[in-house]
Amino acid sequence: MLFASYIWGQMITTIDSIRIEASKGLDQSKRGELGQFMTPSVIAKFMASLFPKTNKPILLLEAGAGIGSLIIPFLDHILIAKQSKYDVAVTAYEIDAHLLNYLEDNLNKYKCYLKSQGVDLKTHVIQKDFILDAVSTMNARYTHSILNPPYKKINSLSEHRLALRQLGQEHVNLYSAFVGLSLSMLQKNGQLVAIIPRSFCNGVYYKPFRNFLLNNASIKRLHLFESRKQAFKEDDVLQENIIIHLEKGGKQGLVNVSKSTGHDFDDLMELQLPFESIVKQGDNELFIHVPEVASEPIFLHEKIKYELKDLGLQVSTGPVVDFRMKDFLSMKSVKGSMPLLYPTHFNGNSIEWPKESKKPNALIINEETIKASIPNGYYTVVKRFSSKEEKQRIVARVVNPNLFRSKYLGLENHLNYFHSMKKGIDEDVAYGLAAYLNTSFVDKHFRTFNGHTQVNATDLKQMKYPSLETLQRIGKWAKKIENFSPENLTDKVLNSL
Repeated sequence: MLFASYIWGQMITTIDSIRIEASKGLDQSKRGELGQFMTPSVIAKFMASLFPKTNKPILLLEAGAGIGSLIIPFLDHILIAKQSKYDVAVTAYEIDAHLLNYLEDNLNKYKCYLKSQGVDLKTHVIQKDFILDAVSTMNARYTHSILNPPYKKINSLSEHRLALRQLGQEHVNLYSAFVGLSLSMLQKNGQLVAIIPRSFCNGVYYKPFRNFLLNNASIKRLHLFESRKQAFKEDDVLQENIIIHLEKGGKQGLVNVSKSTGHDFDDLMELQLPFESIVKQGDNELFIHVPEVASEPIFLHEKIKYELKDLGLQVSTGPVVDFRMKDFLSMKSVKGSMPLLYPTHFNGNSIEWPKESKKPNALIINEETIKASIPNGYYTVVKRFSSKEEKQRIVARVVNPNLFRSKYLGLENHLNYFHSMKKGIDEDVAYGLAAYLNTSFVDKHFRTFNGHTQVNATDLKQMKYPSLETLQRIGKWAKKIENFSPENLTDKVLNSL
């Protein structure tokens, strides 16, 4: 079936221009509402290549078909391998009338090519809301599904959320709902390949989806894009995406993990890992790790095995939500106020306070603000938000109580802090924690299971740490370091383990 490659070679020169043309013609206000970001052909071709070849009849489901960018490379890949009688049928959902015209035109052109070669391709295009239609007509009949679903949060009381609950599925975003429903509509051993945001890999809100996915499918492949600017660069999408390949009801074996810097896959790196490297045994949160490729599969060290509870420590989010206390904020430290710390106060290996910036430096003490304060003491504090392109995902510093005269401290909500029962911790432990968290190997480890730029207290709680004694030993020399960069800390921390 070399003709299929020839057909695709002709169409690939035009499909991207058609995609860009179609995107420009979309209603931009509806585009955000529907989460419409179409797949570049080079990514579509890579996704199609992940499907195992088969001689059996093909029933393909595409839940958000757009202009057919994923369907045509899928057919090209799958038809080349077929040696028996061809039996291929495609069901394509597309709700947008503007895209529907492009979709039908592209499918008809491809059907004509195939018909000239004796292949009867059946297509069924459905202009309906996929979620609502799938819930009402649920039938596990498809053999394959390929999709780039829309990205948009689902309101807890929306029609979509209520409809999904009829099937026992709980979703907070359209993309997980599309994947969950598509998986449900596959036959046993059916194959699904999707490009989706990485945010489902961890976090509380996506736990029901992870639970559903892991109970109903095996993970065959995880592909990570190093740069979040590349996958949908024409659409200025900065979402960090992964490509995932699932087999419904399949036996879980080794997982193929790959990574490329951009969407052209020129520097593709790949390895096979045991499933236990992806989802840790005994992890009740079911976090899905995407390990670093071309380095250690995942950061493991025999002396880094302790949970915070083993160390008598806890981690929480800063209790001061400034917009709720705007009447009590002060740009300067005044009598009757407590210091208020933001990420902007980070400097060197500790805290610079007071500091001239757009952020307040103090919080007036009263009955309301005292409830959101903590006692002055040593704390390790971590930024909750960072840019994806920043060198470090985790940025930690030490709060030194000698900097303040107040009995109380205010930590703003964009900080996480390590404490002992809401009180300060040992000075050496505080510096040891900060040094440990700022190392490059902790950063790499954290990125394997955190697909967004937020560092939640829950994420820090899930991590493993050196013993209390080791942290104290690290802290004793870390106090003398002026710059808490990974370059200054990583080797020294490793040598202290």
